[in-house]
Amino acid sequence: MNGGRSWTSASATPAAAGQSAAPGSRQGLDALRLALLLLAAALALLMLGLAAGSEGLSWRWADEAALILDIRAPRSLGALAAGALRGLAGAVAQGLFRNPLADPYLLGSAAGAGLGVVLVLAAGGVLGLSVAGALTEALLRVGLVGAAFAGALAGVSLTLAMARGAGRPTVLLLSGVVVGVLLTAIADGVVMLSPEALRGKQVFLLGSTSFLGWSSVAVLAAVLALALPLATSMARALDALVLGDATAASLGLPLPRVRVLLVALMALATGAAVAQVGLVAFVGLVAPHLVRRSVTVTHGPLLALAALAGGVLLLAADVAARSLLAPLELPVGMLTAVFGGGYLLLLLRRRAKAA
Repeated sequence: MNGGRSWTSASATPAAAGQSAAPGSRQGLDALRLALLLLAAALALLMLGLAAGSEGLSWRWADEAALILDIRAPRSLGALAAGALRGLAGAVAQGLFRNPLADPYLLGSAAGAGLGVVLVLAAGGVLGLSVAGALTEALLRVGLVGAAFAGALAGVSLTLAMARGAGRPTVLLLSGVVVGVLLTAIADGVVMLSPEALRGKQVFLLGSTSFLGWSSVAVLAAVLALALPLATSMARALDALVLGDATAASLGLPLPRVRVLLVALMALATGAAVAQVGLVAFVGLVAPHLVRRSVTVTHGPLLALAALAGGVLLLAADVAARSLLAPLELPVGMLTAVFGGGYLLLLLRRRAKAA
């Protein structure tokens, strides 16, 4: 993909792109303005999320205090955190693979996480036959995130193995599509052998925020609190990787170790989000792109802004899913797929014209 070269130089060396106009202060100010705008959007959407119910928007908060506290508040906060993890994972993937079209959903990690979740659900169905319901539920809750993380890590690793590294973006994306189809087929086979997992698989395929509770918010917040600082601590490594392997190696960067850490970080963020809200597509692809279209920054601020943008996107989709056709609720994953797929088609069309 020849178009990646201009994206690479713009992302890795923003100072050079705007050197004639006091780049450091200008870029920092633009990033701060975007952060404040995204924070304001997040707060506004949180208010709408607290008001969005089965009958549309309702502002009778005093009469619905218990409903807001038990259902709407954790759902809205969970959607914000899950979207932030997807946006963060997308920004890491695009920097790691030096490809503006890279997305954990397209690189096998989401399909791998989905397979891990289906395996746990199937095991839980079998386990539930002989173990008390409360204990079974507790084991499932503990196992979902771990299984999703392991599956996401396996999916990305298999994609990298098939593509023989990250040096050929087109081959990498095609390998990710193949791995995604393969892992999805395996998940279908598991469902055939264990029908107990069918309902859970359908929910995860469509993507849903309706099952988010305070325990889910705690898990997502803990993973985000771990993943975001780790990602930003590796921002300079991502800047170096974007310039190419030879340049990164000349700067003393231990490439194999850095890649392993970044893949694990991407898998952790993707796995945690998939375990809680299912296969919500394209948030990880669109969020970093929207940030880059607004500001030119290095990976340090880019990672934080992409996480915030991802949270805003998924929370907006959640509010729309609850409000557009109330009392009918749309799958969140369907809305993000429509918006994200359209955005991806627009990007591909522009890149084709540029080529």
